[in-house]
Amino acid sequence: MNKVIHLLKNIKVHPLLWVVMGIAIITAHFTELSLLLFIIFVHEMGHAAAAAFFSWRIKRIMLLPFGGVAEMDEHGNRPLKEEVIVIISGPLQHIWMMGAAYIAYASSLLSPELFSLFIQYNLMILIFNLLPIWPLDGGKLIFLCLSLSNAFPTAHKKALYISAVSLMVFFSLTVFMMPFNINIWIVLAFLIFSLYYEWKQSRYVFMRFLLERHYGKNSEFRTLKPLVVNEEDTIIQVLQKFQRGCKHSIIVEKKDKEKMSLDENELLHAYFSDKILTAKIGDLVYVY
Repeated sequence: MNKVIHLLKNIKVHPLLWVVMGIAIITAHFTELSLLLFIIFVHEMGHAAAAAFFSWRIKRIMLLPFGGVAEMDEHGNRPLKEEVIVIISGPLQHIWMMGAAYIAYASSLLSPELFSLFIQYNLMILIFNLLPIWPLDGGKLIFLCLSLSNAFPTAHKKALYISAVSLMVFFSLTVFMMPFNINIWIVLAFLIFSLYYEWKQSRYVFMRFLLERHYGKNSEFRTLKPLVVNEEDTIIQVLQKFQRGCKHSIIVEKKDKEKMSLDENELLHAYFSDKILTAKIGDLVYVY
């Protein structure tokens, strides 16, 4: 019950949404807007409920004029299985909503027009959210898939590249098929800004990932993945090889073919606590 109250307290309404609601009332489109907002609300609560189940830190659930977003204060160190569940918990809400709508329609509780509109909105939001564009659910799933075989910064950049290409395709289709749809252009502007902002913040995102790994709550890593590096590699070059969902041991190869090892916590401590920023990994072996 406390988690439910906490979730409800985190719900925020963007000021522009109140303006949109006022316009909808004036133009007699309040029913359509109410349906759309209800679907978006349930979608975002699906994400939030799954996150609360895993005791994630939820910053806020923001309802926007053209959608919604559940913001989490997590930085890539939760188990990948948890992240998948949290991401797909949003799209999964559309399945039961459409099923419930069909039952209501079959029981004559919903008019054919309202039922058709409700299904149309659900499918539209479901398909849209699964597009491989950051920060949509599809873009986040792409990031997770890439994280299975790539280091964090590499997976992040590849996900943003895929998002950019997908966004260009989306933009081209809009130009040719719906050039005068203001709502689509607003959504496109939001996606372009979000993608650009994420790209500009990529270094910061990576640092948050490392900081959370160093100072934050320890996650249970099921995979131990040794990283074989050269003693001439810098500390940051080695840190850039860190991967989500894996615990790393650092195997340092020296020129005389001798191998020495470091724990990842030693490397993180040297970088963040001791401020050893430019040293080579071989020098760190002698320090520790």
